[in-house]
Amino acid sequence: MARGWRSNSAEDEEPALGGAGAPGALSEAERREFAASGEQRRRRDELELMRNRILAERTSNPQRRAALAAALAEVEARLARLP
Repeated sequence: MARGWRSNSAEDEEPALGGAGAPGALSEAERREFAASGEQRRRRDELELMRNRILAERTSNPQRRAALAAALAEVEARLARLP
């Protein structure tokens, strides 16, 4: 293969990859909204993991059980506040 060889199709595709006027490109507002929805989804997933961990924990100690119940109530309240 010759040195410096590039296919014509790759050269034709380059402007469409990162150009500002590329079809399907997100506007700044759309990017912010997309990032915010991802952040909300990440927070919800994190809280659900915390909830599952608390529910999976077993103890016979009444003080520890009370602490787990309080933690569960807090996590569920935070989940309810999420949009």
